[in-house]
Amino acid sequence: MVETAGEEPDDGDAEVLDRPLPDGVRRKVVQIVSDGFGGLTVAELPAQLRQYARFAPNRRAKFAGTAMAAAMETDPLFRQRIAEKLRDAQPELSGALDSGSAPPAADPLDVAAAAYVLRPPGWVKLVTAAGEEALRADAERADEESRAELERLREELAEARGQTRTETERLRTELEAAKKEAESLHRKLRGALSDVKRGEAALRKLRGEMESVRGDGQAQVSAAESESRRLKSRLGEAEAALEAARRAAREGRSVEDMRVRLLLDTVLDAAQGLRRELALPPVSVRPAETVDAVEPGRMTPKDIAARALSENDPAILDQLLALPQAHLVVDGYNVTKTGYPQMPLEKQRLRLLGQLSQLAAQTGAEVTCVFDGAELAAPVLLAPPRGVRVLFSKPGITADELIRQLVRAEPPGRPVIVVSTDREVADGVASAGARPVASVVLLKRLSRG
Repeated sequence: MVETAGEEPDDGDAEVLDRPLPDGVRRKVVQIVSDGFGGLTVAELPAQLRQYARFAPNRRAKFAGTAMAAAMETDPLFRQRIAEKLRDAQPELSGALDSGSAPPAADPLDVAAAAYVLRPPGWVKLVTAAGEEALRADAERADEESRAELERLREELAEARGQTRTETERLRTELEAAKKEAESLHRKLRGALSDVKRGEAALRKLRGEMESVRGDGQAQVSAAESESRRLKSRLGEAEAALEAARRAAREGRSVEDMRVRLLLDTVLDAAQGLRRELALPPVSVRPAETVDAVEPGRMTPKDIAARALSENDPAILDQLLALPQAHLVVDGYNVTKTGYPQMPLEKQRLRLLGQLSQLAAQTGAEVTCVFDGAELAAPVLLAPPRGVRVLFSKPGITADELIRQLVRAEPPGRPVIVVSTDREVADGVASAGARPVASVVLLKRLSRG
C-alpha cells in the first residue's frame, strides 16, 4: 500500500535497517529521487531541497545527493511522493516488489533501491541481501583487480629484473672499459710527467747556455765598441789629413790657373791688337767655292719629280733618298695592308720595320714609321729597329694627322718624302712642301733588297 498524508504507515514502514545503506544502493536511491524530483512542485519538496528544484537531474544527483538521501530517511511524505513517481516510471518492478518477489533478471542494486523507496513487506531483507551481494561483488571485483595487479606487478618485476641484469652487464662492461681507459691515461700521464721533467732539465740547460752566450756577446760588444771608437778616432785623423791635403792642392791649383789665365789673356790681347792694326775683313768665301761646278745639294724633290720616270718606279724613291738630309715618313698600316694584309698586325709591323731598317742602313736617310694607335688593344712591347723611329698616334689623333704634324715640324727646304696611298694625306703633305710617294713604290723598293 502507498502511504498518503494522514494515513498510518503499513507494515513495511515498521521495518528498520540495522546497518548503513550500502553505497551502491544509496547511489541508486539518489538517482531514483533525482529522476522523480522534477515531477514535484516546489511546495511538495522539503525545505532543504527546494534550492535544487531547477537543477538538471545529473547536477541534482551530484550536488544534492546527501540532502536527498537524508530527506528520504527522515521525511516519509517526501518518500511516498517519490515512491509514486517510481511506480509510474517502473510499474513492473513496483508490482513485483508489492507481490513479495523480485524479477530474476533485475539488478540486485536496482531491486534494493526500489524496495528502499517503496518499503514493501520484507524490504529490509532485500536491501540487506543486495548490500551483501554488492559487497560480495565488490570483494570479487577487488580480488580480481588485486590478482590482475599482482600479475602485472610480477611481470613488471620480472621485466625490471631483466632490465637490471642488462643494465648491470652494460655498466660492468663500461666499468671495465673505464678502468682500461684510466690505466691508459695513467700511463700517458706518467709519460707526460717524464717528458715534462726532461723538458725542464733541457730548459735549465738552455738557460745556462743562453746566459753564457749572452755574457760572451756582451764581451764581444764591448770589444767591438772599443774598436769602433778607435777606428772612428783614426777616421777623424784621416779626414783631417785629407782635408789639409785638399786645401793645399786647391791653393796650388789656383796659383797655376791664375798664371795660365794671365798668359791666355796676354795672347788674346795681342791677337786683338794685331787684328786692329792689320784691319783684316771676316772670311766669307772658302777656296773650294771658287771652283765652277754643279753642287748636288741644289737639286730638290721637284727637280727629281720632273724627270721622265714612272710614278711607280722605285728608282724615284732612290733618287729622293739620295738628297742631302732626306727624311722618309712612312704611313705604316697603309703600306702593310697594301702589301700583306692577310698577316696579323703584329707580324705586319715587324716585317715592315725590319725592311725599313735595311733601307735606312743603305741610304743613310732619316726614317720615321707612323702607326695608328687606335688599332692597339694593349701597349706594344716593341724595340724599334736600328735607324728607324717608330711612332703611334695618341688617342683621338689619327696616324694621318700625326704625319701632317711631322711634315709641318720640318724646316722649309728639307727633303721630306711621305709614303702613303691615302689621297688626302698625299694632298696635305704636298701642300706643306713634302713629296708624296705611293705605298706600292716603297714595297717594290723593299722587295728589291
